[in-house]
Amino acid sequence: MNNILLASGWDWYDKFVANIPAGKLFSWRAVFDAIPTILQHLPTTLTLTVAGAFFGLILALLFAIVKINRVKILYPIQAVVVSFLRGTPILVQLMLTYYGIPLFLKFLNQKYGLNWNINAIPASIFAVTAFALNEAAYTSETLRAAIQSVNSGEIEAARSLGMTSAQVYRRVIISNAAVVATPTLINGLIGLTKGTSLAFNAGIVEMFAQAQITGGSDYRYFERYISVAIIYWVISIIIEQVGRFIEKRMEIPIPDNSEATLMGGVR
Repeated sequence: MNNILLASGWDWYDKFVANIPAGKLFSWRAVFDAIPTILQHLPTTLTLTVAGAFFGLILALLFAIVKINRVKILYPIQAVVVSFLRGTPILVQLMLTYYGIPLFLKFLNQKYGLNWNINAIPASIFAVTAFALNEAAYTSETLRAAIQSVNSGEIEAARSLGMTSAQVYRRVIISNAAVVATPTLINGLIGLTKGTSLAFNAGIVEMFAQAQITGGSDYRYFERYISVAIIYWVISIIIEQVGRFIEKRMEIPIPDNSEATLMGGVR
């Protein structure tokens, strides 16, 4: 069984797995036996998810602002980039970044006499780039709709107080748009978490890759895929619950009719 579990005093899990019958055609023991090994690569999956979501959110906000304000030169570029990212599979985008970024850096080395060590760049950088770009393409529309849903009266009031455009965006628009966009952003985060399973194509050993490796040791691929599916399922449930908690904390309370009537009758 897993040495990490034993070393940390979790030998109860080893005993639990040992009591599960080992079937010939299908083995539940193989399903639960693989979970600790796969969980060792949970930090890699979470790192790809958090980094991709963080940089993707920043890019999405820039894309949304460019589209809303129809910024010259940048707007048509943004439209083409978003259209391409939304119209191509994320696996293709991952391969384009995995092979394209080193090729571009090699071109810069040759063109400008640079000496960048391309081989020293971790594969995770290419994966995060692909995930961030893909996330930005979809999230930008969510943010655009949320920003445009902000009451124009609040924006005008902020400007009348002498706030700059940056202050209006930071203190009024983004704070109000966040309430509208949060449910969709949480769903996008869940999708991104599951999408990181494609990172094994770039040579990154995350949870799905480890499930394949473990399955190859005894050809119990089906059981190992069930193991990793359970883990992804649990992670998605946790993210969903955290999202609901955030939504409730950000929720703007609406006074009931009795309070509204009372306040309306007092002059």
